[in-house]
Amino acid sequence: MSNAIYAMLGRQQGLMQEMQVVANNIANSSTTGYKADKAMFGEFLVATGSQSSSLSMGGLAGHSFAMEQGALKITGGELDLAIQGDGFFLVDAPQGQRLTRAGHFQLSTDGQLVDANGSALLGEGGAPINIPQNASQIRISTDGTISISSGDGVPPEEVGKIGIVTVDQEASLIRDSNSYFSAPDGHRPAEKHEVVQGALEQSNVSPVLEVARMIEVQRAYEAGQALFEREDQRISQTISAIRNG
Repeated sequence: MSNAIYAMLGRQQGLMQEMQVVANNIANSSTTGYKADKAMFGEFLVATGSQSSSLSMGGLAGHSFAMEQGALKITGGELDLAIQGDGFFLVDAPQGQRLTRAGHFQLSTDGQLVDANGSALLGEGGAPINIPQNASQIRISTDGTISISSGDGVPPEEVGKIGIVTVDQEASLIRDSNSYFSAPDGHRPAEKHEVVQGALEQSNVSPVLEVARMIEVQRAYEAGQALFEREDQRISQTISAIRNG
């Protein structure tokens, strides 16, 4: 197989991988707290022998995420939370602690604040947040402090504070699912943020831009396929000429 075909196969494979990333972004354009994914490609060299120049090829090197904040949608839900500014909610998922911007929480049967996946929301000390059964109203301040009222003129009682965390290098984040990130290098308390009760952060995906990118990738793939077919025809013609010669 010629070096040209090797290079074209690498190019086509990269375009297919990018198409998968774009398609996933479009599919999650309405997913709460979703961050747009971007494919990152790297170049690597393959030695072709001491008498020939090396072959340069590209491949998927990793992913980066657009961490810009999505628009806030006011829901009025008592346990719907959004983060204005820097940071992530910290949840205790089955696979370990995970970071998320998806703030649709609810009360579990044992009174813990959990997300849509059933993972417990963690407080500042890293422990799950428990809401007493006698709570008739839950108020969450902008710094994440949770207060409950039980009625009958009893003053509000603080029961915990939501732990908002961040990472030093966003490039170190790894997407575990459409709403979860893991932080292999660890995390620390966030500073510049506000918790907004009764709102959810929407996906920051721009469907129009993603569809435009999908069309661009598709056309590039079709052009590469046409070039691949022409190269195959050229090789076939060369072989036929040698045989007939």
